[in-house]
Amino acid sequence: MVVANQKGGVGKTTTSVNLAAALAQGGLSVLLIDLDPQGNASTALGVDHSPGTPGTYEVLIEGHAIADHVVDSPEAPNLRVLPATIDLAGAEIELVSVVARENRLLRAIKAYLRDHQVDYVFLDCPPSLGLLTLNALVAATEILIPIQCEYYALEGVSQLMRTINLVKGELNDDLTVSTVLLTMFDARTRLAAQVADEVRAHFAAQTLPTVIPRSVRISEAPSYGQTVLTYHPDSAGAVCYREAAHEIARRGAKENA
Repeated sequence: MVVANQKGGVGKTTTSVNLAAALAQGGLSVLLIDLDPQGNASTALGVDHSPGTPGTYEVLIEGHAIADHVVDSPEAPNLRVLPATIDLAGAEIELVSVVARENRLLRAIKAYLRDHQVDYVFLDCPPSLGLLTLNALVAATEILIPIQCEYYALEGVSQLMRTINLVKGELNDDLTVSTVLLTMFDARTRLAAQVADEVRAHFAAQTLPTVIPRSVRISEAPSYGQTVLTYHPDSAGAVCYREAAHEIARRGAKENA
């Protein structure tokens, strides 16, 4: 499942780490691959990503196996992370001249899944539609789009949908937008409700019933190297992310039944 939206500040990384941790805390085996050079997902999951730490860069550019560089996250049992370092910032340029550059991540994930039982793989992307995000879109079967309940929310989504349709047509027929999650919902404003209604009209089947509220606790958690689920497990944000994870798991179980 790739978590994508080229618009920055919509809660991509926050959504990736909290859903991954919630599913792992629920007893599922989860792998999170950090594809953002800033390494914010690695930070939130308590994983070292200082310069030189082996991780996604070595897998994409040097052809290393994912199994050689994944590390356990202290946030949940059964949660493993492939960390991202600032080295990834140069990967976009280095990948340009590589043969079959858009398939590098797909091949690495397939090799990992042959030897490891994993229920969910989350791909946390940078806020762009470059080669890192393209690798994630080619490797994934599902897309989760976080959309913030603010003005211009749907503006970037149309561009993302064009890219998704291009990838579907040329590189990955299995790709589907399975899930839309409304984030940063402020129940006090009429705008948030209007945006939520608009998103549900566009993505009726895909939008989860649970919305993620605007929350100080959610924002604070990464600075402690934690998800909101362990930082403040009783907060509204933690409760909502657990509910959203439960909805995703239930949908997955229904599709596989």
